[in-house]
Amino acid sequence: MKFTEEQMEQFSMQKWYDLSGQVAVVTGGASGLGLAITRCLVSAGAKVCVIGSRAPETALETLKEFGEKIAYYQFNITDTDKTQALVDTILADQGKIDILVNNAGNHCKKFIWDMTVEDYQKVLDVHLVGAFALTKAVVPQMKERGHGRILFEASMTSYIGQPMVAGYSTAKAGYLGLIHTLTAELAEYGITVNAIAPGWIDTPMFHKATDNDPPRLAKIMGRIPAKSVGDPMDVGMCAAFLCSDAARYISGCCIPVDGGALIGF
Repeated sequence: MKFTEEQMEQFSMQKWYDLSGQVAVVTGGASGLGLAITRCLVSAGAKVCVIGSRAPETALETLKEFGEKIAYYQFNITDTDKTQALVDTILADQGKIDILVNNAGNHCKKFIWDMTVEDYQKVLDVHLVGAFALTKAVVPQMKERGHGRILFEASMTSYIGQPMVAGYSTAKAGYLGLIHTLTAELAEYGITVNAIAPGWIDTPMFHKATDNDPPRLAKIMGRIPAKSVGDPMDVGMCAAFLCSDAARYISGCCIPVDGGALIGF
């Protein structure tokens, strides 16, 4: 995949990171890391269709800063029998989907001996099954147009063991296999498939887990070579890069955004 002479003559770094005119779909894009991803994609020029389970009036209050650069679709990601209808609606409204960010998620914090099969299944249904169904529905029009960017929100638990998150870690590790297979199937059609594995990020969830647990906080900080937790925008900026033409030859990868935590000693 070489640059043409014309591309080299008109080469501009700003152009390769520009998402102007593109339409992105971000699940869970109205809160937490998803909101940071929405903000960065909008800043790069994309229109973002946020999918979430919250009532529209609640979500749109959070998203009002983006004005007409966003559209909100209320949907339960586990209603996989209705996923194709949702995608058809978005395509009818927006004309195309260039980018899909699978960010929706849930948790079940229980030791395995306390977890039921139903608990485990519910987590997989959101992270793996729901994301697979949405990706499957979006791919045909990307394939037809010869262009697409698909991202999955992985995790440190894609790589390391953490107690009380058996379903979550199964799903997040499963993303690694999924991006490998999808890359093998889709790369020739101009579609890249990657994941981001956020480390410990300064979010309300992080504070809930650590503010009243000094030993846990000390253990986390001792593992991060950067000696600080990340900002949600660090994840958002990585997502914007992977969605841009600057990352056109990157596929099948999971990028840790973790201050070096995965290799920390």
